[in-house]
Amino acid sequence: MYHLPLLLSMIVAIAAPLAGAVPAQTKGHSPKQVYQTTDKFPLANRGNIPAHDPNIILHDEHYYLFKGGIHIPIFKSANMSGPWEKLGTVLSGDSQIHKGNRSRPWAPTTIEKNGTFYCYYTLSAKGSRNSAIGVATTTALDGRPWTDHGAVINTGKGAGSGVWPYTITNAIDASFILDQDSQQPYLNYGSFWHDIWQVPLADDLLSVKDADSPDAVQLTFIPRVKLKPEEGAWMSFRDGFYYLWFSHGNCCNFQRGFPARGKEYSIRVGRSKSVRGPFRDKMGKKLLNGGGTVVYGSNHGVVYAPGGLGVLAGKNDSMPDILYYHYLNTSIGFAHGQAQLGWNYLDYKHGWPVPVEGLYATNAAFVYGPTGWGYLAPVLAIILSHGGGV
Repeated sequence: MYHLPLLLSMIVAIAAPLAGAVPAQTKGHSPKQVYQTTDKFPLANRGNIPAHDPNIILHDEHYYLFKGGIHIPIFKSANMSGPWEKLGTVLSGDSQIHKGNRSRPWAPTTIEKNGTFYCYYTLSAKGSRNSAIGVATTTALDGRPWTDHGAVINTGKGAGSGVWPYTITNAIDASFILDQDSQQPYLNYGSFWHDIWQVPLADDLLSVKDADSPDAVQLTFIPRVKLKPEEGAWMSFRDGFYYLWFSHGNCCNFQRGFPARGKEYSIRVGRSKSVRGPFRDKMGKKLLNGGGTVVYGSNHGVVYAPGGLGVLAGKNDSMPDILYYHYLNTSIGFAHGQAQLGWNYLDYKHGWPVPVEGLYATNAAFVYGPTGWGYLAPVLAIILSHGGGV
């Protein structure tokens, strides 16, 4: 017979990364700053798959993961922590957009509307504003390649790149939001150059509405003197508020040296009653004036530089929202390709999101309630499977 406290401690010991794990070393660099992290955030639940800028949708009771890589790989799982089955890729070959590394688009965002799936992806090169956001579509998530429709937005060069605000912005990191009242779809995008912007999409979701003169608005801005990029925008809706999430700080390439403490990636948010803003943080500061409440950051000397996020909306009151992201696990390493999928459930306190701890996210075993006892459902299932009791 298994006793619940003992079994809980055993499972947590197995599932959680070791806080004292020694990080992989890179030549000439010290892990000292990595360990100078707060413990106020919960550890990441492991996704058990390498991923940078992950995107996850829930369809037919399975999670579908899209990530940057050769032709945009697609994975499927019944559990946020895997195991993940590779289905294929979004593109059958190189993107038809002649920019950046055409074989390795990054930062995909996939949505479904009226039975069609739309995957928005980025082509660019680090430090360049010659970028593009492309889109591909399919009607089935069965591993077959999608139809590539080419560029939705060009900056730097290409069709439409001379249209404002593409003349001053960077076409990367697209995300999608639907106005809950008007049902108008919008695309959020941007990084570094004047930060994050929003443009309305045409009804076909394949182009920008009024492409020659788009109704664009700026969503975030930080004075350039601070040299802290804001990128990877995501927008979610809950209880009358639109939440604008974004990654803030230095994302990667830590083999060359760690930034000062707190200047690495962190996940921040602001909210507004309007999909078009203005967005303010928890202290009332506008995101256009450098505001942004930190929701998740480096912690416990294990999780470093979390970002590239998304929010998976709960299906109903019994399933909370899930914040997912990539992060560097210090026991694995700090190279770009070593970024891992992580996730946490979200609670909302006075309307502001707070990540909470939880072991697993499965559609069958998870039951959530105000007491938090729902997190024991997977544990109880394990107890019963062993013939034990509480």
